[in-house]
Amino acid sequence: MWLSVVALPLLPVIATLVFHYRERVGALCWRMFHRRKMSSFAQRSLERRTHSFVLTNSTHGQPESVLQTFDCYSQTQPTCSIGQEKGEFLDSAVSRAAPLQALELGTHCGYSAIRILRLLPASGKLYTVEQDPDTADVGEEMILVAGFKHSQFQLLISPSCTAIPQLQSQFGVQSLGLVFMDHDVAEYLPDLRALEEGGLLTKGCIIVVNNTHLPGAKEFLHYIHNSSHYSVCFQALGMQEIRYQATNTTEELTVTLSNQMDT
Repeated sequence: MWLSVVALPLLPVIATLVFHYRERVGALCWRMFHRRKMSSFAQRSLERRTHSFVLTNSTHGQPESVLQTFDCYSQTQPTCSIGQEKGEFLDSAVSRAAPLQALELGTHCGYSAIRILRLLPASGKLYTVEQDPDTADVGEEMILVAGFKHSQFQLLISPSCTAIPQLQSQFGVQSLGLVFMDHDVAEYLPDLRALEEGGLLTKGCIIVVNNTHLPGAKEFLHYIHNSSHYSVCFQALGMQEIRYQATNTTEELTVTLSNQMDT
């Protein structure tokens, strides 16, 4: 009784706050629902069914066969892959970037990692991050089934906020030519800032982000669109290709000194 008496006068305040922050509240509710739905036994079962089909019906050691088998399965069944159309969007970005070092946030079933790996230069390497150990196992096996070796990729089983600092401290990564974000959209902006602060984004680095239509990506997009360091090159299918065009400190100093000398 006393609780209702105390709470009743606060209802207009709560309603005002919910309305004012409705987009954040909506994003939070979506993430809670998404995580509960996609982090449950149902997701693992989905991944295992996809894994079993691809393992049985693809030609091992041939990336194109593995990808085609994924695509064939996804025509009739739900899968955890981004699919052929989004995959081709990613392909174009990888080809333009031609990165020696690439980072994928969200390994999932390994589909995107395979698409990236097959387009990397001979000396290129992919670092792929997956938080869930069971999902990471499935993704890693699919990458190996496609014919790639551990020398060509490194799987980090940890949250992205932990994995990003490890790129430098444990693996000696100094710069990235490509970043593909396909994990929790709420982590896009914190992870981008972590990459910036770590100096891991080279000038001209291409960042591909998936699911930019989701509410949780709004702060990330606002940051990108209001920063002179980024330009959106292409967007389609809920994906964006973004180019990092900031100059480093040395280049900025050189330009400044040159301008001073000219004047």
